[in-house]
Amino acid sequence: MKKVLSIILALVMCVSCCTMMTACSNEGTSTKYTVGICQLMEHVALDAATDGFKQALIDELGEDGVEFDVQNGQGDPATCSTIANQFVSNNVDLIMANATPALQSAAAATGDIPILGTSVTEYGVALELEDFSGTVGGNISGTSDLAPLDKQAEMIAQWCPDAKTVGLLYCSKEANSQYQVDVVKAELEKKGLTATLYPFTDSNDLAQICTTAADNCDVIYVPTDNTVAENTGIIDNICEPKKIPVIAGEEGICSGCGIATLSISYYDLGYTTGKMAVKILRDGADISTMPIEYAENQTPKYNAQNCEALGITPLEGYEAIVTE
Repeated sequence: MKKVLSIILALVMCVSCCTMMTACSNEGTSTKYTVGICQLMEHVALDAATDGFKQALIDELGEDGVEFDVQNGQGDPATCSTIANQFVSNNVDLIMANATPALQSAAAATGDIPILGTSVTEYGVALELEDFSGTVGGNISGTSDLAPLDKQAEMIAQWCPDAKTVGLLYCSKEANSQYQVDVVKAELEKKGLTATLYPFTDSNDLAQICTTAADNCDVIYVPTDNTVAENTGIIDNICEPKKIPVIAGEEGICSGCGIATLSISYYDLGYTTGKMAVKILRDGADISTMPIEYAENQTPKYNAQNCEALGITPLEGYEAIVTE
């Protein structure tokens, strides 16, 4: 009997020891998440949003806690669709869609994997939602880069008080660009200004449309438009020699071809998106109940070089854009 008890005790101690060893070997380990990032194209604003997003996840989960698969859509929605479908095939834990076409592609690819958008102006427009009230629902949420459009319209009147005609230059393929210029046009017309839409389809006809706008308008407004952001040099080379000022929807565009903007930080916007991702991945937050978040601050900024070239004195309350 004593012998049997000794054997049982030895077995119990062995099992206990193995359990402790397993616990020790697992101590300090954590889940590693895979996040797919589809960025529509490379330009300053989108690059900053991606950087901020990644940093927020690294800050919260550690470099060993998250793996990023960063893909560039090269400005092509079809490529974004291919990327999104590949993320679904790879069964990533979360998709970050940087810009409207990337978000639309991700939404079409999956209804299950959580999707966070950023650098998207208006989610109701981007996703064709009726009665959008701030929460998308389903597997989608994110952050918006929308700065107050009424204030941007007011900027045009303040910076160009003698202007009577305003050209609204934008890419017709970008739904959120259409939304912005429609709102700004209505605001300008309330002020008695003549506002004309100048849509272009892609970079191939941008120069032609921009030239027409510059020849027929006193000032040009460009929204937060990705195709414009990638081709500011074309606009600057046309508008500066003609002495036509450009008011821009965001800082990156303004630094390339504008005189003034109401700027948000795309890095901060991406960082906010990253914190949302942490809530979903680590904390188990329900993405369907997460409302779209917006940039907390907008900063009035001006392009000193372009103002000087056009003989425009910067307004008080605006700070100069710092360029490297």
